[in-house]
Amino acid sequence: MSSEIVKTTEELAEPILREKGLELVDVEYVKEGKNWFLRVFIDKDGGVEIDECGIVSEQLGEKLDQVDPIKGTYFLEVSSPGVERPLKTKEDFKKHVGSNVYVKLYEPINGEKEYEGLLQSFSDETAIIAYKIKTREKQVEIPYQKIAKATLAVSL
Repeated sequence: MSSEIVKTTEELAEPILREKGLELVDVEYVKEGKNWFLRVFIDKDGGVEIDECGIVSEQLGEKLDQVDPIKGTYFLEVSSPGVERPLKTKEDFKKHVGSNVYVKLYEPINGEKEYEGLLQSFSDETAIIAYKIKTREKQVEIPYQKIAKATLAVSL
Protein backbone atom coordinates (compact mmCIF):
# COMPACT_ATOMS: atom_id res chain seq x y z
CA MET A 1 0.00 0.00 0.00
CA SER A 2 2.71 2.46 1.02
CA SER A 3 4.75 1.79 -2.13
CA GLU A 4 1.67 2.47 -4.29
CA ILE A 5 1.15 5.82 -2.55
CA VAL A 6 4.81 6.73 -3.11
CA LYS A 7 4.60 5.72 -6.78
CA THR A 8 1.38 7.69 -7.36
CA THR A 9 2.86 10.73 -5.61
CA GLU A 10 5.99 10.54 -7.78
CA GLU A 11 3.87 10.36 -10.94
CA LEU A 12 1.78 13.37 -9.85
CA ALA A 13 4.80 15.41 -8.73
CA GLU A 14 7.05 14.91 -11.78
CA PRO A 15 5.17 17.20 -14.24
CA ILE A 16 4.80 19.93 -11.59
CA LEU A 17 8.51 19.81 -10.80
CA ARG A 18 9.65 19.57 -14.43
CA GLU A 19 7.68 22.73 -15.26
CA LYS A 20 9.50 24.57 -12.46
CA GLY A 21 12.98 23.22 -13.20
CA LEU A 22 13.02 21.20 -9.98
CA GLU A 23 14.13 17.64 -9.27
CA LEU A 24 12.31 15.00 -7.26
CA VAL A 25 14.82 13.60 -4.77
CA ASP A 26 12.64 11.30 -2.67
CA VAL A 27 9.11 10.54 -1.50
CA GLU A 28 8.26 8.81 1.75
CA TYR A 29 4.96 7.88 3.37
CA VAL A 30 5.51 7.15 7.05
CA LYS A 31 3.60 6.88 10.30
CA GLU A 32 5.01 8.80 13.24
CA GLY A 33 3.06 8.39 16.44
CA LYS A 34 -0.58 8.35 15.41
CA ASN A 35 -0.09 10.61 12.36
CA TRP A 36 0.76 9.79 8.75
CA PHE A 37 3.16 11.99 6.77
CA LEU A 38 3.65 12.18 3.02
CA ARG A 39 7.05 13.81 2.57
CA VAL A 40 8.25 15.03 -0.81
CA PHE A 41 11.87 16.13 -1.09
CA ILE A 42 12.78 18.44 -3.99
CA ASP A 43 15.97 20.13 -5.11
CA LYS A 44 17.73 22.06 -7.88
CA ASP A 45 21.22 23.37 -8.48
CA GLY A 46 21.82 26.06 -5.89
CA GLY A 47 19.07 24.69 -3.62
CA VAL A 48 15.34 25.32 -3.37
CA GLU A 49 13.63 28.31 -1.81
CA ILE A 50 10.83 28.03 0.73
CA ASP A 51 8.47 29.75 -1.73
CA GLU A 52 9.12 26.99 -4.26
CA CYS A 53 8.29 24.35 -1.65
CA GLY A 54 5.04 26.17 -0.89
CA ILE A 55 4.00 26.38 -4.54
CA VAL A 56 4.78 22.70 -5.15
CA SER A 57 2.92 21.74 -1.97
CA GLU A 58 -0.17 23.66 -3.06
CA GLN A 59 -0.20 22.26 -6.61
CA LEU A 60 0.65 18.70 -5.55
CA GLY A 61 -1.96 18.85 -2.78
CA GLU A 62 -4.64 19.73 -5.36
CA LYS A 63 -3.59 16.79 -7.56
CA LEU A 64 -3.56 14.41 -4.59
CA ASP A 65 -7.06 15.58 -3.60
CA GLN A 66 -8.32 14.85 -7.13
CA VAL A 67 -6.76 11.36 -7.38
CA ASP A 68 -7.25 10.61 -3.65
CA PRO A 69 -4.69 7.75 -3.31
CA ILE A 70 -4.66 8.00 0.50
CA LYS A 71 -7.71 7.04 2.49
CA GLY A 72 -7.67 8.85 5.80
CA THR A 73 -5.85 11.93 7.00
CA TYR A 74 -2.18 12.71 6.49
CA PHE A 75 0.17 15.67 6.46
CA LEU A 76 1.83 16.68 3.18
CA GLU A 77 5.31 18.13 3.62
CA VAL A 78 7.39 19.44 0.70
CA SER A 79 10.96 20.40 1.52
CA SER A 80 14.61 20.35 0.54
CA PRO A 81 16.46 17.11 1.32
CA GLY A 82 19.07 19.12 3.23
CA VAL A 83 22.84 18.95 3.00
CA GLU A 84 22.95 15.19 3.56
CA ARG A 85 20.60 14.45 0.68
CA PRO A 86 20.16 10.84 -0.37
CA LEU A 87 21.77 9.50 -3.52
CA LYS A 88 19.07 7.28 -4.99
CA THR A 89 20.02 6.80 -8.64
CA LYS A 90 23.08 6.27 -10.79
CA GLU A 91 22.54 9.81 -12.10
CA ASP A 92 22.77 11.12 -8.50
CA PHE A 93 26.14 9.42 -8.11
CA LYS A 94 27.44 10.79 -11.42
CA LYS A 95 26.27 14.30 -10.52
CA HIS A 96 28.06 14.20 -7.15
CA VAL A 97 31.49 12.90 -8.18
CA GLY A 98 33.93 15.03 -6.19
CA SER A 99 31.61 15.22 -3.17
CA ASN A 100 31.93 13.59 0.22
CA VAL A 101 29.55 10.65 0.57
CA TYR A 102 28.43 8.12 3.16
CA VAL A 103 27.63 4.65 1.80
CA LYS A 104 26.07 1.71 3.62
CA LEU A 105 26.36 -1.71 1.98
CA TYR A 106 24.20 -4.83 1.85
CA GLU A 107 27.30 -6.95 2.45
CA PRO A 108 30.85 -6.13 3.56
CA ILE A 109 33.73 -5.19 1.29
CA ASN A 110 37.18 -5.54 2.91
CA GLY A 111 35.37 -6.38 6.16
CA GLU A 112 33.41 -3.09 6.25
CA LYS A 113 29.74 -2.36 5.57
CA GLU A 114 30.03 1.46 5.78
CA TYR A 115 32.33 3.92 4.05
CA GLU A 116 32.61 7.68 4.19
CA GLY A 117 34.90 9.59 1.90
CA LEU A 118 35.36 11.37 -1.41
CA LEU A 119 33.41 9.94 -4.36
CA GLN A 120 36.26 9.93 -6.88
CA SER A 121 34.40 8.41 -9.79
CA PHE A 122 31.28 6.54 -10.76
CA SER A 123 30.63 4.31 -13.75
CA ASP A 124 27.30 2.61 -14.35
CA GLU A 125 28.30 -0.24 -12.09
CA THR A 126 31.03 0.96 -9.70
CA ALA A 127 31.63 3.79 -7.23
CA ILE A 128 35.22 4.53 -6.23
CA ILE A 129 35.56 6.18 -2.83
CA ALA A 130 38.76 7.54 -1.29
CA TYR A 131 38.71 7.42 2.50
CA LYS A 132 41.12 7.68 5.42
CA ILE A 133 41.95 5.29 8.21
CA LYS A 134 43.83 7.40 10.73
CA THR A 135 46.44 9.07 8.49
CA ARG A 136 46.50 6.50 5.66
CA GLU A 137 44.55 7.18 2.50
CA LYS A 138 42.77 4.20 0.98
CA GLN A 139 40.43 3.56 -1.91
CA VAL A 140 37.55 1.15 -2.29
CA GLU A 141 35.62 0.05 -5.37
CA ILE A 142 31.96 -0.56 -4.56
CA PRO A 143 29.65 -2.29 -7.02
CA TYR A 144 26.45 -0.26 -7.39
CA GLN A 145 24.20 -3.26 -6.62
CA LYS A 146 25.86 -3.65 -3.19
CA ILE A 147 24.86 -0.13 -2.07
CA ALA A 148 21.95 -0.25 0.38
CA LYS A 149 21.92 3.47 1.20
CA ALA A 150 23.96 6.48 0.20
CA THR A 151 23.89 10.16 1.16
CA LEU A 152 26.03 13.21 0.74
CA ALA A 153 28.19 13.64 3.84
CA VAL A 154 29.13 16.87 5.53
CA SER A 155 32.86 17.10 6.11
CA LEU A 156 34.05 19.27 8.98
